[in-house]
Amino acid sequence: MCHLFAHQPQRDYESQTRSLRIGGHCTSIRLEMAFWDTLEEIAAKESMSLGKFLTTLYNEVLDHHGEVNNFASLLRCSCLIYRSRSVAPVREFKAVVAPILDAAE
Repeated sequence: MCHLFAHQPQRDYESQTRSLRIGGHCTSIRLEMAFWDTLEEIAAKESMSLGKFLTTLYNEVLDHHGEVNNFASLLRCSCLIYRSRSVAPVREFKAVVAPILDAAE
């Protein structure tokens, strides 16, 4: 199973800090490149710049919960939800998991 995860490009898990302005305040967010790529993809699907998308998401969370405790974690979870709903299962993963599940039964 490690081959599936260990062979991913190193760029995907290198982190990058980006500065942005939300609600008139400057802030910075540090995320792994795979998350930045996903956020850029979501923003493009919404016909927004990344900055506009992040500001919109921040404001929606603020309206819904009254505060935003950990925006970076919210962004990571949002990316996971987006990917889980938009990407088909990876065949290699099924091939690796199936024998393990059969052996456990």
